[in-house]
Amino acid sequence: MALIAPSMLAADFLHLEKDVMLVNEHADLFHLDVMDGNFVPNISYGFPIVEAIAKKAVKPLDAHLMIVHPEKYVDRFAKAGVNMLSFHLNAADNPGEVLAQIRAAGMKPGLAINPDIPVEALFPYLDQCHYVVLMSVFAGFGGQKFIETTYERLTALKKEITRQGADCMIQVDGGVSAANAARLKDCGADILVAGSAVFKSDDPASVIAAMR
Repeated sequence: MALIAPSMLAADFLHLEKDVMLVNEHADLFHLDVMDGNFVPNISYGFPIVEAIAKKAVKPLDAHLMIVHPEKYVDRFAKAGVNMLSFHLNAADNPGEVLAQIRAAGMKPGLAINPDIPVEALFPYLDQCHYVVLMSVFAGFGGQKFIETTYERLTALKKEITRQGADCMIQVDGGVSAANAARLKDCGADILVAGSAVFKSDDPASVIAAMR
């Protein structure tokens, strides 16, 4: 069964505690999209929001950094209460060093790629990752349409993880919903990130249940 990780970027920030409790009760992880307006052309939120969520969270926090120089902020995210931390492959000069830094800080390291980067670029790092993030939209904005070639990329990535015998999960992020969750799981997804599909629905709990 895939883990469900609602993206808090789509939550109601005027009533954030309500949506935190929803995730606590019905989902598996909090997905936190952190954008700097540099690596991606958008700005989301920073440490005050992460720390506020951490105070009420009983499920693990999974932060996805869409920022330049992720190595500068690893320790801050650990102190803020983050359990899983991913960054983009092309945002670091030495991804292996950053993965080791994340692990040394007590978090589970992850590596993300956008749809225009071949999945083969992740292969040298699979044995260093707790998880990899396969973006099924281009990082930077919520509510985008799912890119269909993700299924083929996901299958190839899962095949290589199996071949290496790596202890590495696959997270799919972007345009994920109850409509494509089953096929994504069949292709090898272990963690499904869903923002708009969950929080913009009339009944978020039922959407999470349907995705399971």
